[in-house]
Amino acid sequence: MEYVHSEYLIDVDALNQQLTAPNLRLFDAAVFLHPKSGGGYQADSGLDSYHTAHIPGAGFIDLVSAWADTRSPLNFTLPDAEALAQNIGDSGISADHEVVLYSSGHIMWATRAWWLLHCAGHNRVRVLNGSFQAWRAQGLAIETGHHDYPSCEFTAEPRREVFAGLDEVENGMHGQVCTVNALSPALYEGSGDFYYQRRGHIPGSLPLFYDHILDNEHFLPAEQLATTLEGQGMLSAQRVITYCGGGIAATVNAFACKLMGQDNVAVYDGSMSEWVQDAGRPLTEGATP
Repeated sequence: MEYVHSEYLIDVDALNQQLTAPNLRLFDAAVFLHPKSGGGYQADSGLDSYHTAHIPGAGFIDLVSAWADTRSPLNFTLPDAEALAQNIGDSGISADHEVVLYSSGHIMWATRAWWLLHCAGHNRVRVLNGSFQAWRAQGLAIETGHHDYPSCEFTAEPRREVFAGLDEVENGMHGQVCTVNALSPALYEGSGDFYYQRRGHIPGSLPLFYDHILDNEHFLPAEQLATTLEGQGMLSAQRVITYCGGGIAATVNAFACKLMGQDNVAVYDGSMSEWVQDAGRPLTEGATP
């Protein structure tokens, strides 16, 4: 069994062979999270990590401030289509470039950047399977310092349906869509020390911890991945919405759905960080019945 959309991934060997291709635009998109007392987290750009070591020729995407709406009280909020297109072009990406994304942190930052480019209408974007740790594990060349691509023009052709808003999530609470929580079992159940102001999960949502569809930053083989996703009905559902704490880990699950041919999938951008703001929005504690 193969991935339905294998073109969304690239492995280390293939990238190494294409590293000097003039049409390649390669980026590290790392962010590092640090839990805060009382819930939530501090998000720090991975720029210092990138400066210390990156794949030769790679640029850096700042998901904390550049590719986010910093006017929002929530981290990583999707910018409007015009601002996102401007940020993409400023990074040196046009619609004709072959884009490869990885992270010197967790691969979820690469899938978040992929999801933003996918939302903007870019059709030639891949995630490095295994991310930076796979590159380093093979002993391949690394660079230090900074690399910028020349800015260019990118015209967005937005796919607004790949992000879900609060209203759609509320309307889908009672089974109209397959809503999936990508957080750890403890966060889903509300049983751990860390939580997002209030404990639990969106009523009716199912658990699928993003780490359960990865193996050392590699996506599971196609047959195993399909079985894992369909264990929560994600491939046969008419519509899937994934969420997490802030719309990042959820992109791992959503990207996996795309790999296996489930195209009607959206990420709830506000995720738990938005949901918990209103005490009137219900939460369910405990495991699924």
